[in-house]
Amino acid sequence: MIELPSFDKSAFSLDGIGRRVDKPWGYEIILTPPHVPYCAKLIAVRAGHRLSLQCHDTKLETQTLVSGQGVLVLEGPEGELREIEMQPGVGYHVAVGQRHRLQARTDILVFEASTPEAGVTYRLHDDYARPHETEEQRARERQA
Repeated sequence: MIELPSFDKSAFSLDGIGRRVDKPWGYEIILTPPHVPYCAKLIAVRAGHRLSLQCHDTKLETQTLVSGQGVLVLEGPEGELREIEMQPGVGYHVAVGQRHRLQARTDILVFEASTPEAGVTYRLHDDYARPHETEEQRARERQA
């Protein structure tokens, strides 16, 4: 018999999680509880729309295309912005401070795994004239 360490079973859950957050370009479905040290979400972007050109002060992320035809605009090591045709099932890593943007040629679904949604998302260019996203603003948006 294998001896397991004792675990705090108050953290165990049998509930599924899926919180939809509507955005002007589509929506996100947050798949993880807010208190865990990572975030997983599905990002649905309508054809012809794009997320803001942005960077994060603390967040790391990896994105993969699940369906549709999408472009990831990603800053290279020399500071240039490159348009990358996303391939399904391929992980694209975004480092802290790296400028990036998702664009949808057709309706797309992207899976994102990241560090917690913390810190500031700096919106460097946004088609919807939204301000930078702070932790306080993010918490209000997700409670609505």
